[in-house]
Amino acid sequence: MIGQVEEEVALIERHLDILRRVIENEPIGIMKLANEGGYEHHEVRYSLRVLEEDGIIKPSNHGAITTERTEEFVSGLDERLATLADRFDAMKIEERADGNHYESSEIYRRS
Repeated sequence: MIGQVEEEVALIERHLDILRRVIENEPIGIMKLANEGGYEHHEVRYSLRVLEEDGIIKPSNHGAITTERTEEFVSGLDERLATLADRFDAMKIEERADGNHYESSEIYRRS
């Protein structure tokens, strides 16, 4: 269960890293993105496709470029990530409301 979430987070990290590189270096091609980011070409192509499908970037003759939606997406990103971080913090089992940690036996009794 958590392994799937970790894989998705790693994928989102890559998408956002590639987006940052597009913003900073547009237009930028697959080869340069792969070399600078240490990614395989197929990973870059997939991330670019996801970003393009969301309308955040678009292809050009010289490589990926930002769109009119890029700024809107980036401006709300930190808030959305903070909200997710809060949600993950709220899921923790081992910390009690008083700040102390549950003993293993307490966790299993709660189930």
